[in-house]
Amino acid sequence: MEYRYRPQGVCSTEIIVDVENNIIKDLQVINGCNGNLKGISSLVKGMTLDEVISRLRGINCGMKGTSCPDQIAIALEKIKRGEL
Repeated sequence: MEYRYRPQGVCSTEIIVDVENNIIKDLQVINGCNGNLKGISSLVKGMTLDEVISRLRGINCGMKGTSCPDQIAIALEKIKRGEL
């Protein structure tokens, strides 16, 4: 199932994630640091939501208090809770 999330406090403007049976099938991050986010998207394919959350949650970008990876983790937490 495809989910869309609008990140807050970062350069990216949308996170689109396709999840089947708690496994990430595809992840796209719109805007932000293109090369880095394409790399992250490629690395998380095939991983469980919990595995990605545990690896990305709490990563900061400068003084923002969050980052695109952190926002991905937040989106996945919302998916798990049924909020998206």
